Amino acid sequence: MRKPHRRATGGKPRENWYQLDLSGNVYPTLQSKRFSSVFRVGIVLKEAVDPAVLEQAFHMTLPRFPLMTSAIHKGLFWRYLEPNHAPLPPVREDIINPCMPMPFKSNNRYLIRLYYFENSFSLEIFHSLTDGTGALYFLRTLAAVYLRLKGYPIPDGCGVLDIHEPVPREELEDSYMRYARSRFRPKRAQEKAYRLRGTKEPFYTLNIVSGTLPTDRLLEVSGDFGVSVTEYLNSVLLFALMQEQKARRPFRELPLKIAMPVNLRRFFPSRTMRNFITMVYPSIDPRMGDYTFPEIVQQVHHYMRYYLNDKFLGADITTNAATRTNPVIRAVPLFIKDLFVRQFYIRIQDKQSSAGLTNLGTVDVPDEMRPHVDHFEILMGQPFSERTNCAVSTFGNQTVINFASSIVETDVEKFFFRKLVQDHIPVKIKSNRTMEVR
Repeated sequence: MRKPHRRATGGKPRENWYQLDLSGNVYPTLQSKRFSSVFRVGIVLKEAVDPAVLEQAFHMTLPRFPLMTSAIHKGLFWRYLEPNHAPLPPVREDIINPCMPMPFKSNNRYLIRLYYFENSFSLEIFHSLTDGTGALYFLRTLAAVYLRLKGYPIPDGCGVLDIHEPVPREELEDSYMRYARSRFRPKRAQEKAYRLRGTKEPFYTLNIVSGTLPTDRLLEVSGDFGVSVTEYLNSVLLFALMQEQKARRPFRELPLKIAMPVNLRRFFPSRTMRNFITMVYPSIDPRMGDYTFPEIVQQVHHYMRYYLNDKFLGADITTNAATRTNPVIRAVPLFIKDLFVRQFYIRIQDKQSSAGLTNLGTVDVPDEMRPHVDHFEILMGQPFSERTNCAVSTFGNQTVINFASSIVETDVEKFFFRKLVQDHIPVKIKSNRTMEVR
């Protein structure tokens, strides 16, 4: 939602401000000195990056994405986004630990960072601005502008936006509120899930384990099981979590659940560049007995088919929207809202999943751009609690799977990649720490 904002004196209207979308409202509440809802999308080119040209492309691309230059401000009842005209953040050489916390008043109040290293550059974004889809549109458009400045004729389309066209109003809407019209509101609370325990790394150390595998082989194996790639990878992660829990020999086993964001644009027509996702939780319950891998695959497959439709997802959106429309909640001061939401997340929401998995899907670009791109990557930032988060992206015949965690142990990652190898999917692994998969 976009509204005119008036000065305290004079009455002349200021620039438009933007109410945070439903997802965007939660992330600032969870912000702390040890946690920040920052994620990263990156592109790897086939030639070295020129930082001066990249900075020029950055400045040319930003006006097409006004939300990317917004700053978060506090009101009495809600936070909001307002255009930021401070000097833009510089393009920096990449750092060892990505997705560092992003204090709202640092970096000239900008909630984005752009890094480069050798033949790659990466965009880090605070999640209140956008989700993975919006970030990917920005990254592809930035890459196209950069390549044009390097002399390559890259057209618009296939995820590359025209930086000279006016910003469509539809790109700025809060699509949650547009589609929150179900007559049913499902309950939020679920049973507590198994949670990883491990040796915490020093602040702020983000451990990354990355696997690259051939997309055609991944599709073939998923097809052999009769499921999609997302369903197969969720099954592999549940299988890895099951093995990790058994290896610890707990007093009693707990359900294993994966928090998986769903891109709602697949089910509800929307051009928004803001957040438009919701969470589903594919799971298994080892208390019911030992699961074989094919049984896990079937469990996940039928779960996805049952829940991923406009009826269930529309009801979920409506439940979330109730916090915005309820007159009592609207009248509660922001500091009380923050206290309540944070405690709800710590005591209930965060305990409902064992790990996270997001799949950006197959990334498309104009044909003229393909010869210059090696692959894309996505990285979820530091988890809120002790666990590991998995992020997947595909370009051409390369699928990249990035795990991120803040604990020393890598058991889940080992079990995960070992299962892929057992299914005859070759995996090339790299990490910022020592790890061996046999």
